[in-house]
Amino acid sequence: MPKITYITSDKQSRTIEVQNGLTVMEGAVQNDIPGIDADCGGGMACATCHVYVKEDWLDKLPKKEDGEEDMLDMAFEPKKNSRLSCQLLVSDELDGLIVSIPTKQG
Repeated sequence: MPKITYITSDKQSRTIEVQNGLTVMEGAVQNDIPGIDADCGGGMACATCHVYVKEDWLDKLPKKEDGEEDMLDMAFEPKKNSRLSCQLLVSDELDGLIVSIPTKQG
């Protein structure tokens, strides 16, 4: 299973195995990663699963859809490497992905 590293707002790092086919958000929720609340359950209707993707991973991820961009506009301190973790589908290609959780979500 691919390993995803979550860096929490207090700079704690947790690497967990996430099953292929789940989202980065679902992996966080199932493993009690603080700061990823997923209030809308992955429906892209909130920004409570907002993460910063480590820069060298950006080109390996699918492009953002317009709906994701709209939600990120409402997120706390969006950056060019901001993504909604509910939109990142885990596959073997994402093994080693590193995401950071914004401080306001911690």
